[in-house]
Amino acid sequence: MKILTIGFLVFVCWASLSTYLYVCKIKGLCNERETALISTVKVNDAYIADSLPDTLAAEPAMPDKLLIYFEFDKSEFVSGSDVSGFYDVSITYMNHNSEAGLLITGHTDSKGSDKYNQALGYRRAQSVMDYFEDEGIPARKITIDSKGEKEPAENNSTDEGRAKNRRASVTIKN
Repeated sequence: MKILTIGFLVFVCWASLSTYLYVCKIKGLCNERETALISTVKVNDAYIADSLPDTLAAEPAMPDKLLIYFEFDKSEFVSGSDVSGFYDVSITYMNHNSEAGLLITGHTDSKGSDKYNQALGYRRAQSVMDYFEDEGIPARKITIDSKGEKEPAENNSTDEGRAKNRRASVTIKN
């Protein structure tokens, strides 16, 4: 047993010494203080630049979902400040993320047949898509869909609920 204890202690000492030599002396990773000569720089000779290259700049935030509401049985889209703000943020995001695009989904209230509402939701999504194309987003980056009356945001039994269901939602897809 005495020999095992002595052998273990020798092994631990050898492992510690060899680790120290490798890490500190060969790799130079120990925190040893070194003296460095710093030259003075005149203010007029200094060049100040952005410390982050463009590729490391902060990634723009993905915009939230945009909801656009429509009048009863209408698909004509009229732009507002919220749409312009969404466009500005989304185009910046899509320019930074080449795989990103827009998903525009049209919705309707429960008035009318399923087939008619499906087509109306599609027309609403198409009119919003036309706006974003006119603003400069390529058609290949825009996907449109219609849910018709299948995914209501509110209860269709009230006028207020139906008004909130006549909408198009615009989101960023990656």
